[in-house]
Amino acid sequence: MTLQQLIVIAVLAFVLISLYFEFIGATFTFVLAVVVLGLTQVLTTKEILEGFSNEPMLLVIMLLLVGEVIRQTGAISGFFENMMNRAKTTRGFIFKVLTPMAGVSAFINNTPLVAIMIPFVQAWTRKMRVPPSKLMIPLSIAIILGGNITLIGTSNNLIISSLIHDQKIIPGFETIGFFTFAWVGLPMLVIGIIYLMLFSYKLLPSREPAIERYATNQREYMVEATIKHASHLIGQTIPESGLLNLNGLSLMEISSFKLLNSSTPNRISSTDLDYTLKEKDTLIFTGDTAAISELIDHFDGLALLEVGHFDQKEHLEVVEVVVSHNSSLATNTVRDIRFRQRYGAVVLGIHRNGEKLLEKTADIRIRPGDVILLLADPGIRFRMEESGDFYHLQQVRKIQKRGNLKNFAILGGLLLVIGLSVFGLIKLIMGVTVYLMILLLTRIANPKEVFKSLDYNLGLIIVMTLALGTAMYKTGLAEKFAWSMIDLMRPFGLVGILAGLYLTTALIAAYINNKAAITLVFPVALLTAHNLGINPLPFALLTASASMGVYITPHGYQTNLMVYGPGGYKFKDFLPIGLPLSVINMVVTIGVLYFVYFR
Repeated sequence: MTLQQLIVIAVLAFVLISLYFEFIGATFTFVLAVVVLGLTQVLTTKEILEGFSNEPMLLVIMLLLVGEVIRQTGAISGFFENMMNRAKTTRGFIFKVLTPMAGVSAFINNTPLVAIMIPFVQAWTRKMRVPPSKLMIPLSIAIILGGNITLIGTSNNLIISSLIHDQKIIPGFETIGFFTFAWVGLPMLVIGIIYLMLFSYKLLPSREPAIERYATNQREYMVEATIKHASHLIGQTIPESGLLNLNGLSLMEISSFKLLNSSTPNRISSTDLDYTLKEKDTLIFTGDTAAISELIDHFDGLALLEVGHFDQKEHLEVVEVVVSHNSSLATNTVRDIRFRQRYGAVVLGIHRNGEKLLEKTADIRIRPGDVILLLADPGIRFRMEESGDFYHLQQVRKIQKRGNLKNFAILGGLLLVIGLSVFGLIKLIMGVTVYLMILLLTRIANPKEVFKSLDYNLGLIIVMTLALGTAMYKTGLAEKFAWSMIDLMRPFGLVGILAGLYLTTALIAAYINNKAAITLVFPVALLTAHNLGINPLPFALLTASASMGVYITPHGYQTNLMVYGPGGYKFKDFLPIGLPLSVINMVVTIGVLYFVYFR
């Protein structure tokens, strides 16, 4: 074994150990490894920097920016809100929400998509009184499965494309199709969704995240809502309506003008089980800040008083403010203060040291120290504190809406670019770049906010993994590993060789890092195909599927880490649900690739 091969082995060992024990972070680990290869002259400066001009790597960056635009603008939020309103059980949620979302993840990078969906899943679990631990791992799995269908669904597929683009092992093997990954990805999506529907609820624990268990913000407010025209609640009794089972909200009473033809409303207790709800009935709830803020748009058939005035606003906030001790508005009623005209805000509820405030919100006289929950335009903090009458406490929720025209521009434009690319009319990277520039130049997306959130670490990691792959090939180390793999698994035939490569990739991805798994195994896989004189494409697809199809640890993929905290999980929670699915992924991957390419 040559000195350069020994150096590469030492560097790869350092990468694996550093990533496993998380000594210095993934990005610095890869950079340090490549710097050592440069200093020892294993790689030239040109070979190290070649990755920065790699087309698929640049496409990764562009698609991350596109995903961030979609996340920040909320272009698909309405779609998922409609889906959630139709789901009444966890199986229904997986089928009606996670399945369409998996389809979306085939065309939008899965990391920003998970960031978009986590708050929606949290809201649904609170509303339905389901532990978030029952759905956060299925959220991650569904998005991973959907991302495996196309070239752009996940950064791992794009890294494989980058490696193929830069490889010098097999002449002529330079590109990979947009839907080439679907041979394995599509059947695994169908099988995976069925698996989640049948087994996820049983295999996952019932656990609240720590932030929920130790939350201290439990202020209760009174809030008024009216029954909208043509609401499904009309004609139902109070028990039938489900209004007694809203998580975080308690129905206190109902004010109705329908029973008496007068200006004085009748007050109906929430314990009146025979009363049937009518249009324009006013429902009086008490609830905490989170429950009330979600009532704005997460319970069909009800409308909070005066909130309708803000229907056309694209950006809104739910905030808490406290009345200052020297407020000039103290002792005035909410109606007299005219919050909407003066501050661009609507009062949702008032909290007064646990005291039950049973008057209509408009008739309550505010006092110093009262905490008021507001729905407001952006800039409410500045307007409130400038007046000196209120102090801003916290932002409870940020609401972003987009008009249909802007949503069409964002989503329609992306689908157009993908369609033109699939039919070979434009190069994908040029289409995505032009599309992104149009969104930024027309101010549909904020350039400063979009570029500020870009994950530069991922781009740097991709460049460094390309350099490591070059070092393995250049020193002949990848070929040594390839022949060793062939000699070891030759008695088991081609299926055995595929299985050996798959298991090697999967174990590194599960316990260390999926980018490291691709870096180490791809050159070996390609040289194995080359030495056997067979089609290299299924070996590349096998590496991609193995690096993504590991669900037994939170380290298997970054979306698993993203749901780890919100789901309240422990490391061991991934094994019961992830091991069977990982085995299924291995069997399906090897079986499909063997049948399609070698049978």
